[in-house]
Amino acid sequence: MPHRSPVPSPDRRSVLRTSLLTSAGVALPTAAAVVLPAAQAGAAPAFVRSGRPSAAWGVQVGDVTASTALVWVRADRPARMIVETSATESFRRARTWLGPLIGPASDFTGTTALHGLPAGEQIHYRVTLADPEDPRRTGEPAVGTFRTAPVRRPDGVRFLWSGDIAGQGWGINPDIGGYVVYDEMRRLDPDFFLCSGDNIYADGVLEPSVTLPDGRVWRNVTTVEKAKVAETLDEYRGNFRYNLLDRNLRAFNAQVPSIVQWDDHEVRNNWYPGQILDDARYAEKDVDVLAARARRAFQEYFPVPGPRGGSAGGRMHRVVRHGPLLDVFVLDMRSYRNANSPGRQADDTAGILGAEQLAWLKQELLRSRAVWKVVAADMPIGLVVPDGATDYEAVAQGDPGAPLGRELQIAELLRFVKHRRITGTVWLTADVHHTSAQHYLPERAAFKDFAPFWEFVSGPLAAGGFPASQLDGTFGPDRVFVRAPERANVSPMESPQFFGEVEIDGGGGEMTVRLRAQGGTVLFSQTLQPGRTGQ
Repeated sequence: MPHRSPVPSPDRRSVLRTSLLTSAGVALPTAAAVVLPAAQAGAAPAFVRSGRPSAAWGVQVGDVTASTALVWVRADRPARMIVETSATESFRRARTWLGPLIGPASDFTGTTALHGLPAGEQIHYRVTLADPEDPRRTGEPAVGTFRTAPVRRPDGVRFLWSGDIAGQGWGINPDIGGYVVYDEMRRLDPDFFLCSGDNIYADGVLEPSVTLPDGRVWRNVTTVEKAKVAETLDEYRGNFRYNLLDRNLRAFNAQVPSIVQWDDHEVRNNWYPGQILDDARYAEKDVDVLAARARRAFQEYFPVPGPRGGSAGGRMHRVVRHGPLLDVFVLDMRSYRNANSPGRQADDTAGILGAEQLAWLKQELLRSRAVWKVVAADMPIGLVVPDGATDYEAVAQGDPGAPLGRELQIAELLRFVKHRRITGTVWLTADVHHTSAQHYLPERAAFKDFAPFWEFVSGPLAAGGFPASQLDGTFGPDRVFVRAPERANVSPMESPQFFGEVEIDGGGGEMTVRLRAQGGTVLFSQTLQPGRTGQ
């Protein structure tokens, strides 16, 4: 998938020489190009004792259901996390949740699980950090809000999705206001945001400035961790911290809960388990080692289920149930896949999901009673995504005939959905850095034993735009709509960023999917009827 930086990496010493002592956690820097040293953009020093604990990196909420949620914060020193929730902004009759003691083991991040919340309600919350040695010494609370999922159909659901952030050399540009697309999405006030992967580009170096083809200059806020590819745990953590330097993203996180999945760039481009790198930029060649460090940082920096307190592990795939209208099936198309290859195997048990995850997905789809079942995939099904000259990165491999390679696993899943009469499945993804809508129909396909379905693609949010991918005819996709740049790696100053919107009507249950461009334009809209497969 797209990953190239437009210019060579800067020398690490030159980055440090130009470092400015700028506060990373308060607001976007206004200088043309700002480099934040590790002490500002990186780990909080454990020896800080003066003053009060600060939560300047903001708050986040994730995986909200009708009665539960996960609340995240990062401190600037060891602290006890305390969460209060209330039905009002005044926090009358607040409920208090004693969170974890957070410190260096988790890079000063902490997550508190809330339960027993009222369904279909606006929840106000605030996170207070207390000095573990003197609980009376507390910092200024960080405040946020979110809506729990409804339990009654008439309430309806509306959410956004996209992915791909700070890729191809395009980071936080203070000249254009940073990640302004997040402010636009925040003003739409969705129930939640689904991030379809590539939350960071751990293999993507950021230059202080890049000259565009038309002569304009793109300027990046940079940090020490973004001056090289991430290999150590601290470097992966620094990549996740980088995006939180943007005040638009912090404001978005405080208002809009998230469902977050990962893809390849959280580790490095096009990775798969067992891969040994032939890349001079990496001293650590074992991708499994890199992936373990990246997974730990990912679970530290997002409000997602997983181990806490500095341990690694925990699966990424899960179901987030959002009331009677919607279940979101969050896939992990990285951790269980086989090696990238030409994809022509006649027998492929690992595929892109692995046997265990495929069995889990079948079982959960069968159990679901939701009207709509969104399959949140971190890669598309019918779009061809090459990896080098001969291998393929996603499911499709350019052969429009009968399923081969990873297509065999998807064929098995689609056949299962049809024969078990599971209705309301819709696939959402990002990854390819353009936006499109594909309708899959067995009459057009080489493999015909499935029910028709839709796949919608939208992205990037803050990365380079790329031309439209080729279609693979195995499952009969018809690209009903596409909007993509004509050349590779078009900067966000030259082409709008893309995100999608899904609205489910609480009365009739219809789902309307809109593909949006930054700036408020709805590029494409499709309304789907509940309980039907063909649409």
